[in-house]
Amino acid sequence: MTEPVLLEDLSEGVLRLTLNRPDRLNAFTPELHAGLRAAIDRAAGNEAVRAVLLTGAGRGFCAGQDLGQRHPDATGGAPDLGETIGTLWNPLVRAIRALPKPVICAVNGVAAGAGANLAIACDIVIAGESARFIQSFAKLGLVPDSGGTWTLTRALGEARAKALALTGQPLPASQAADWGLIWRAVPDAALMEEAGALAASLAKGPTHGYGLTKQAIQAAGGQDLDASLDLERELQREAGFSPDYAEGVRAFTEKREPIFTGRAQ
Repeated sequence: MTEPVLLEDLSEGVLRLTLNRPDRLNAFTPELHAGLRAAIDRAAGNEAVRAVLLTGAGRGFCAGQDLGQRHPDATGGAPDLGETIGTLWNPLVRAIRALPKPVICAVNGVAAGAGANLAIACDIVIAGESARFIQSFAKLGLVPDSGGTWTLTRALGEARAKALALTGQPLPASQAADWGLIWRAVPDAALMEEAGALAASLAKGPTHGYGLTKQAIQAAGGQDLDASLDLERELQREAGFSPDYAEGVRAFTEKREPIFTGRAQ
């Protein structure tokens, strides 16, 4: 029986999604694109999902697009990579960014090309110490995609973004953490335990408030302070009417841990 290319497990509010093509370093095919995109879309409307944990099976997180299906010799001519980006990668990145729930990425081993940029599109990235982030596009005469030029430049600045993109040199997980590209680098053996604990903690939190926080932070890079102040006001108004805010205040006054439902109303 053929293994599914994406493993899904929902337990105690955490939807664990595992890219499952370990023999190909979890490189993406149209089937894997469709499966992951559908899982993210379902998570958006499923109240039982309070946090998403994305990782890869085997010795690497993701090697990006499966080039075997985009090789000119296999397609009978130069493939339209813009169509691949526009119909597969860009919608996936947008879906992750728009998901009103925390998305944690646990990077095991190599994350290369679009696989690296998929990882850093997530909300919180934890990587094993042996993990490496590689902008491998230059080795193929290509341009970083899947949000890579946007995310790298904003996280690292133009100088480091250009150097990583033009040289294709691997960025070790510890250095990625030091530079602020990811949240933490942890011992390989502790990666899934740490990522799972974080996801479980977030799954018990105020999910609606987390979604509003994502919206505000993601908007901040493209607007001035006045616009951010106005957006914060409107989002805080919405959060203030949520049952989680009322529960948070009750728990604070009663000196106990809050029990959040994650709902907007």
